Amino acid sequence: MRVVIAEDNVLLSSGLELLLAARGFRIAAIATDGPGFLAAVDRHRPEVTIVDVRLPPTFKDEGIRAALRARADRPGLPVLVLSQYVEREYARELLSDGNGGIGYLLKDRVGRVAEFTGALRRVAAGGTAMDPEVIAQLLLGRDRDPLGALTPREHQVLALMAEGHDNAAVADRLAITLNAVHKHIGAIFAKLGLSPADSGHRRVQAVLTYLDRRQRPQIR
Repeated sequence: MRVVIAEDNVLLSSGLELLLAARGFRIAAIATDGPGFLAAVDRHRPEVTIVDVRLPPTFKDEGIRAALRARADRPGLPVLVLSQYVEREYARELLSDGNGGIGYLLKDRVGRVAEFTGALRRVAAGGTAMDPEVIAQLLLGRDRDPLGALTPREHQVLALMAEGHDNAAVADRLAITLNAVHKHIGAIFAKLGLSPADSGHRRVQAVLTYLDRRQRPQIR
């Protein structure tokens, strides 16, 4: 079974290579950044991939963004995400396409060899393998009010965005500067935990979150 790994930590990537090779996997390539991972996937057409969330150069989200790009280019490409952190929005995005072949494990699971390799084989076969902590975080994010952290002004800005107004129109209606609108929108994105993708995508996601919350019955 061919595997492509995206991991910049040499000790961890070497350990994964030895561990997996001893259990019948063939490591086709080890990439240390997003572009290298995408090139390796294109070249080797792996049966499963392992991707760290945070890769060079910024160590924020390059790995998981590369995984999403690879899945977009090759729908159903099996991806097992390994991370020290639970990135809720990215985990939801990975699961949302419905194609299967997705796993998200915290790195301390690698030490449980049978559990880890079993999860990898399950992902390669088109199944899912989710760390219990990831599931707990996803459920926590679903239960809380996503708009609860917004200030009254940010609520006003988001409501106008949902009505289809651009930034200039929002500034005009609220009698504030365009720079203030930009700052409010940036704060909204951050508080809603939206991934740092392009601004248009985040704007749509923010509006969808607002509309979804408005349509839910309020429990008092």
